[in-house]
Amino acid sequence: MNTDLEDTLAIATHWHADGEDVAIATVTETWGSSPRPAGSQMAVTKSGRMAGSVSGGCIEGAVADAAMQTLENNTPQLLDFGITNERAWEVGLACGGKLKVFVERLTPLPALTDAKSSGRPVVLATSLPGGTQHLLPDPTAPAAWNSAARTALLHDKNSTVEIDGQPVFLHVHNPPLRLAIVGAVHVAQALVPFAAALGLSVTVIDPRRAFATDERFPSLSVSTAWPDEAMDHFAPDTRSAIVTLTHDPKLDDPALDRALRSPAFYIGALGSRKTHAARCTRLRELGHDDAALARIRGPVGLDIGAVTASEIALSIIAEIIAARRGAALAVKA
Repeated sequence: MNTDLEDTLAIATHWHADGEDVAIATVTETWGSSPRPAGSQMAVTKSGRMAGSVSGGCIEGAVADAAMQTLENNTPQLLDFGITNERAWEVGLACGGKLKVFVERLTPLPALTDAKSSGRPVVLATSLPGGTQHLLPDPTAPAAWNSAARTALLHDKNSTVEIDGQPVFLHVHNPPLRLAIVGAVHVAQALVPFAAALGLSVTVIDPRRAFATDERFPSLSVSTAWPDEAMDHFAPDTRSAIVTLTHDPKLDDPALDRALRSPAFYIGALGSRKTHAARCTRLRELGHDDAALARIRGPVGLDIGAVTASEIALSIIAEIIAARRGAALAVKA
């Protein structure tokens, strides 16, 4: 869900294709209150163009200087920044912190571009500080490298690890998280922009053509298949979230039935506690036990006292983020 990370690399690659000499700086480790996570990137061209951020503070200037040096001598650099509490507010590290930044000349990898275009999850592994890179998993790579890459993909986390006695930065390139919204209702209209802004790939499902219109959902392909067929086609996986919004058992129940038989990381259903209790009774008749039904967040969304469609949408997207990040979610009675 870190769309800004991908945007910087895309911009840098575009600049390179236009003939610019580009350096890319990547945060490889952080400690304390560093405001930018590992994997955050900044691109710098020899002509002085910049994109992205590695700290949100004053070290950007130092990183830009290092990038220019790397472009001059073609030598990668591993920069180590320690931020004291005295300078914390100046650089946006309110409680102090430190970070490491790897600076290298950008050399686009066609294999990485192809993997991302096809939606294949991969890890770009960079040996530090030399800069040798491998795209993983790779059947020709050592088992330890592939094992580390699979762990990084599973946890969707960029990090520096030690492999065969050397530090290696693992930069995860998973396909976007996906969100299936059943019900092209007013809450869905508010939810789609929130999800899109966070980089989720959104599918809206509603066989009722009066709701599923281009006017209500511009620039989005809405499926008018019945939810059971649409969900079979959607094929939810561990990077999928499903939200049902119709209140109509004929539409919500088939979608929830498919969702509960999948490894989706989030399942939510709009409706009151009474509505949800009746829903669970019907789903038990379809063979789902209490452990499975406990996966459904119903009523959907964090309890923020939401009333309007936009507020409800905000509560839903916040709960999806919390579930994805592993935050503790209160049990709904």
